[in-house]
Amino acid sequence: MIPGEILKKIRHIEIATGRLVAEVFAGQYESVFKGRGMEFSEVREYQPGDDVKLIDWNVTARFGHPFVKKFIEERELTVMLVVDKSASGRFGTSGKLKSEMAAEICAVLAFSAMKNNDRVGLLIFTDRVEKYIPPKKGRTHALHIIRDVLYREPEGRNTSIGGALKYLNDVVKKRSIVFLISDFFDTDYEKLLRITNKHHDTIVIEIYDSREYRLPDVGIVQLQDLESKRIVCINTKDPDLRKTFEYTSKQRIEERHRFFNLAGIDYITLETGISYVEPLIAFFRKRAKKFR
Repeated sequence: MIPGEILKKIRHIEIATGRLVAEVFAGQYESVFKGRGMEFSEVREYQPGDDVKLIDWNVTARFGHPFVKKFIEERELTVMLVVDKSASGRFGTSGKLKSEMAAEICAVLAFSAMKNNDRVGLLIFTDRVEKYIPPKKGRTHALHIIRDVLYREPEGRNTSIGGALKYLNDVVKKRSIVFLISDFFDTDYEKLLRITNKHHDTIVIEIYDSREYRLPDVGIVQLQDLESKRIVCINTKDPDLRKTFEYTSKQRIEERHRFFNLAGIDYITLETGISYVEPLIAFFRKRAKKFR
């Protein structure tokens, strides 16, 4: 039985994101993803003006005169939301946890897919696959996905992006649009992400909190890694420590983004203290231009 507080939160997210989808995102979603897939329909006799690249040489040889392949737009798409629910998602210093932002983004994407009559599925992971929901259509299904992203208590604490992607590639055979939503506190996932990007249209949504990369000057504090539970005591008044912390964090981000660029993987970076609406719209518009 889901507590009333969670049901209320799901309803709130549905109302808030539903308005965004109706007014903004559904159109952006359609312009980016619709018309990308084409499937074979039939062959017909060649007509003047047809693209010679479409000639079916086997059929042409059989009948002695040219035939061309005819394709139709594949309207129905499959969207997979691959969501990191490791313990580090329960961090946020700007009014919203990373996991809460991930849930809202999932809602926007799920309702956008629903509005365009596409199927949407979910894979929740930590250091293991926590839940897999096969792609389906409809509002009830979309709400089921949002509920699980918000409410499901994971068994694992750590992160295995590679393990999640391997599972995804094993169970989802049809080419899909994959949104990988994580804070990327993990290593050794690059090979699996490259493989996933070859099989699917993969988009990375990276969520972070500013305090994970910049330390405030607040004296001696205890910090705990939410995944390993390790606690360290540091003196944030030390300017060299703050500078080193920020430099190391920045290098880690730049290396990750360099890999995304080299692998041809589109990505967007979102911060917990800043609205995701404008960055997400700008990202969709940029992608729409890319595929025109």
